[in-house]
Amino acid sequence: MEQKQYVIVRLDQEIYGVDIQQVQVIERLSRITRVPQAPTFIKGVINLRGDIIPVMSLRDKLNMGVDDYTNDTRIIIVKTKKNVMGLIVDEVKEVMDLDTSDMENVHEFSSKINSEYIKALGKVDGDIVVILNVSGLVDNN
Repeated sequence: MEQKQYVIVRLDQEIYGVDIQQVQVIERLSRITRVPQAPTFIKGVINLRGDIIPVMSLRDKLNMGVDDYTNDTRIIIVKTKKNVMGLIVDEVKEVMDLDTSDMENVHEFSSKINSEYIKALGKVDGDIVVILNVSGLVDNN
């Protein structure tokens, strides 16, 4: 059995996991500067300690409706082999260890789920955690 750590986040009423090895930092929602003619899911850019980072709405990218910014809203800065991107989430809940034996690949679960954005489905205490494919979300824009 192999365990990996995930940052567990909430979007609407659903729970998602982001591989902690791709997470650089988690920030409170700050001023986002809009960029003309950017795709609708790109909300703009932020200045993070001198670095300009594009920010994506996960809700828009996953067709989950309009963002509802609250005091719990966070921007997770993730890094892939190609990009650094901020992901807007409704709430960061915790860091969790998930056993690979408790996960199912998406193609084994359903052909209707876009496996480009979803890596696996994890089972935790009777709940399902959708493990996001961060590279698929960030690098294929």
